Parts: sequence; structure tokens; C-alpha cells
Amino acid sequence: MPDTRQLLVVALGGNAISAPDRRGTIEEQFAQTQKTARFLAEAVVAGYQLVLTHGNGPQVGNVMRRVELARTELYPLPLEVCVADTQAGMGYMIAQCLMNELIERDRPQSISTIVTSVLVDRLDPAFLNPSKPIGPRLIRNVAEAHRLVDGWHIQEEGPEIFRRVVPSPKPRDILEINTIRRIVEDGEHVICCGGGGIPVYLDETGRYQGAAAVIDKDLTTSLLARELGVSTVVILTGTEYVCLDFGTLTQRTLTQLTLPEAERYLVEDQFGAGSMRPKIEAAIDFLTHSRAEEPQVIIADLNRFSEALAGTSGTRIVRQ
Repeated sequence: MPDTRQLLVVALGGNAISAPDRRGTIEEQFAQTQKTARFLAEAVVAGYQLVLTHGNGPQVGNVMRRVELARTELYPLPLEVCVADTQAGMGYMIAQCLMNELIERDRPQSISTIVTSVLVDRLDPAFLNPSKPIGPRLIRNVAEAHRLVDGWHIQEEGPEIFRRVVPSPKPRDILEINTIRRIVEDGEHVICCGGGGIPVYLDETGRYQGAAAVIDKDLTTSLLARELGVSTVVILTGTEYVCLDFGTLTQRTLTQLTLPEAERYLVEDQFGAGSMRPKIEAAIDFLTHSRAEEPQVIIADLNRFSEALAGTSGTRIVRQ
């Protein structure tokens, strides 16, 4: 196992692959991923070994929309297969862009992508309370048609704005963890657990089955880091710091946060459910269960990745 002080588990947010102000075509995704790869390559040159995870929300939404439009011509794809497809496609994209950036720096290295299944509990309460929005926003009559014809769970996001929601069970086990561990032990960089992993469960006969669900990718990132014995998790997003009273006149940035403080602010509902809250929950999960001596989570802006590693940007969350 390489020196864990140089081994990082890095979670890439959606802005790392799809720019928020673009349509999200493949050409645009490659262009955005190439920008992201530059920051990742700088970390590799600085001596870090990377284990990368990533979100896939926009991509899964687009695949499901494509399935919907083709429903009279082609067979449908279940959600878990859409997750698998986007894992492979996005992993290919990230790996290729990063390898090209390393070639530019005279540091050619192979990057492996592992299409990863993550075990969930089929009795997880989340299956009874779907809450994770996926796919595009819908008008009322279209949402109602999907509810009646397709059995979708529909949630109203705002006045006359509806979304499909699916269960978001907790990750319990990464099925390919031994393969990931061997790649890491060989000193290679790896991309895995994309989109939180393909959700699978054990049925009554003890066989694996796919689940129509989406696992939170930051929670899976926490589980992955604990399994690998990593001491540092970096969650790269679109904001430079964790903030209190976000979006108000009393907004305050935090450069460091302890585990008890993070837990208290979470209870005080300081973090938005669709933005910072999942990241703080994942940080709490990692710091609570990690066996590393001095575990830490860094939440930072993707464009300031190097500065975050140097301690001059981002928010560090530590046990005490």
C-alpha cells in the first residue's frame, strides 16, 4: 500500500463534467472534463495518488429522457442500467482526459475505470420514502401520466413544477472493493463508484438484483475511503468554502470545522438538502467511522484544488 498521506479519495461534483450553463453535449462534457483533468494532473505531478469518484445526475437524467423519447421504438432501460452506462461512459471520459494531461506533463500513466456495484439493504426505509429527484422538471399533466402509466413517484418542487423521485438507500458494501484495492496497491490511479455506485441488493434467495434507486455519491465516497484506509477525502464542488447562513446578509465562511460543530450545524439546518448537506453528512460519516489517526475532509472549489491541498483554500473538517 502506498503512503496514505499521499493517497487521496477525491469526489468530483457535477460541475467537473457538465458546466451548469451549457446543454451538456458530449463535446461540451469533454471540454469541461479536460479543464477538470488539468487540476487533477497538477495533484498527480505534486505526488498524490488519486482515487476518483464522481456524480452523474445530469447524465442519468439525459439517458432516462432518451429512453422516454424512444419508448415506442426500443426497449426501455431500468434506472440501475442507466447508472452503469453512465459510470462507464463518464469514467472513459475522465480517464482519457487525465491521461492526456499527464502525457502533456511527460508523466504518462494508465488510469483504470471500475464499473462499481454497491450493496444496499432491500429493507432500507428509503425504499418506502422516495426522495431523490432525477430527470427533468415536468409539467403537471406529464407528471401525472408518468405516475399512472409508469408507476413513478412524483414530487412537487414548486408551483406547477414536478420531478420524479426515487429511493436513495445507504451504501453498505462495495462489491468490487478488492479489485479497487489491488489497483491502488499497484500505485495506479482509479475511477470508481460513479454516481454512488450501481445499487444492488440481495433477494430472498441470496442472489444479487438491481434496484431502481440512486445512492448518494458522497456517502459512497466516505465508505470507499474507509475501506481503503485513506486519511484524507476531498469533495470538489462549485463553492470555495462551507458557509453558515448561506445566501443571507450574515453569511460567514468557514475555513475549519470540527466534527461536533458540523453535527451541531447540521441539526440547526444550516446546509441545503440539495447542495451542501449531503457533503457534510458524508464528512460526518467518514470522520465518525474512519480508522485513520487524523482523518480529514476537505470541501473546496474544483478550480482551487491545488490551493485546497496546500491549505490556503477550502474548508477542512476534522475530528477535534
